[in-house]
Amino acid sequence: MFTALIQMSLLVACGSFWKSHAPAHISALAHRRAITDLVFFLLLPAMVLDVVWRAPLGQSSIQISVLAISGVITGLVVMKTVLRFIKTENAQTGALLLAAAFPNATYLGLPVLDKVIGPSTRVTVIQYDLFACTPILLSFGMLLARYYGSNTPVAHPVKELTKVPPLWAVAIAVMLNLLEVPQPEILHTALSTLAGGVVPLMLIVLGMSIRWQSLHFRFVPLLAPVIVISLLVVPLAILVLSHLIELDTKLITEVVIIAAMPTMVFGVVISERYELDSELYAAAVTITTICSLLTLPMWFHLLSN
Repeated sequence: MFTALIQMSLLVACGSFWKSHAPAHISALAHRRAITDLVFFLLLPAMVLDVVWRAPLGQSSIQISVLAISGVITGLVVMKTVLRFIKTENAQTGALLLAAAFPNATYLGLPVLDKVIGPSTRVTVIQYDLFACTPILLSFGMLLARYYGSNTPVAHPVKELTKVPPLWAVAIAVMLNLLEVPQPEILHTALSTLAGGVVPLMLIVLGMSIRWQSLHFRFVPLLAPVIVISLLVVPLAILVLSHLIELDTKLITEVVIIAAMPTMVFGVVISERYELDSELYAAAVTITTICSLLTLPMWFHLLSN
């Protein structure tokens, strides 16, 4: 696991380097958005369609979704409890709640599991994130962000969900899967070729999204609970719940590792949109990503024994 993380860190470092040294005729933000849009609107939907269409959907899919929802709820409840003893402004409270509850399941979880366990884990990541985490973020998460942030009107959750191409791909793939429509080999080849670019580009985008300048000493008391909750408490809760619902042993390893991922990068967009403390949220993404280099191998070693 540690070796795989070091290898992937090189791609993250490439993204960080590219952010600072990309050709000056295009801004670093424009570079990041171009790569993000390519992954978000084309490559990731291709992977989702290819994987979910052919995946065995059944009781385990429901279990994974329930666990993902439980992970989000655990992060929110524990963070809210901790914040009763820490003085924060509303904008900080909203940012910390989002940071503790939503893991970077796709942009980091997918590459990590793909490298460490294998491509078979892609369906687990997709179900964990797109069947639960992302829909919750784009509905309840936005309502929460508005409550603690600005009075900016919240877009209708259904309307927001229709703007997420991977969710459209999930819906189409599930329908084709349940109807037992065979996937043509030529289409599988095309989709898998497109999907091949997802993992490296996601890691590069992650490197371009990390804001090293957001790390300030004054954030330490606020970020410490986020680190403990997102990297330790939530995955522990998922581990316990997985055994309680008798999830398959192989899947237990996968869902716990996904739950142990650092803070979701996309939350920065939500924080900026609703005027939460986006600098604090960005610091949470950065510090949890760094700390996960230690905690992820720990979880993998624990689950492997």
